[in-house]
Amino acid sequence: MNTASLGLGTYRVQPASLADAVRLAASDPATAWVDTAPNYQAGRAQTLIAYALDGQPVPVSTKVGFLTPETTKAALADGVLSTDEAAAGHCLNAAYVHWQCARNRVELGRGHLDAVFVHNPERVATKPNEVLREAFTALEAEAAAGALDSYGVATWDGFDTGLLNVPHLDRLATEAAGTADHHLRALQLPVSLVTATAFRLALHGRGPIAQAGQRGWEVYASAPLFGGELPNLATRDLADLVGSELSVTQACLLAAASCPGVTRILLSSSDPAHWAEARAALEQPPVCVATLRKVLDVLAAG
Repeated sequence: MNTASLGLGTYRVQPASLADAVRLAASDPATAWVDTAPNYQAGRAQTLIAYALDGQPVPVSTKVGFLTPETTKAALADGVLSTDEAAAGHCLNAAYVHWQCARNRVELGRGHLDAVFVHNPERVATKPNEVLREAFTALEAEAAAGALDSYGVATWDGFDTGLLNVPHLDRLATEAAGTADHHLRALQLPVSLVTATAFRLALHGRGPIAQAGQRGWEVYASAPLFGGELPNLATRDLADLVGSELSVTQACLLAAASCPGVTRILLSSSDPAHWAEARAALEQPPVCVATLRKVLDVLAAG
């Protein structure tokens, strides 16, 4: 087991603080990573990130799927979006995926993208298999053209509801690529002591995190502190199960980072003290599976 690396998740970072958060994430080249989306910060996130990085070769993952008023207007004008898709506020058709990937590269100031996540495919109302296959086909074409390194699926509850499962995603990507050597290589989903369904399954070698790990995919844990609420929900006694020398916040982060199969923890913060605290926590050896099971059992009982 290895402790997951630290990265910046930009969803909850305020626009005025985003540049500071990006610089903090970039300050440790060994683990630096920034995760964003074109709809974050009212559509400003990628431009602000590009400004903050100022050409630094820090890996950035972004997304395709959700629309902003500005992208809706532009995509409609360019003929890559239907009026129904515009009304839904979410689109994964091939033309739009190509269009948004190109726009992501421009806004991030990069010739190619490190990783692109299909954003919350659970929002697809009809024919989700066909829609996902079409999106994957477009992303495989982007990869073949050298425009991106890999792609993945980012979801909030798609695995919990049963809409998504890793073997099926693997099959769709194989169909899209025409080979098992496809570029679907990552998942992003909530992993915390509160959003613990996939976490608990992983401790028994089952579920999406374990299945992704078996395939060598990256797993990004979003909302590891449950939107900042978890340190107020957890107790000192619970934290002591993880490590008595850790703060409650550190214990919560280390627990998520110790989940087998999780490779990166996405922290949303622009506070240097929070980053120092998180880095110190993730420098610790991973918590053993037996202890993690006990922690989750204590929370479930409470």
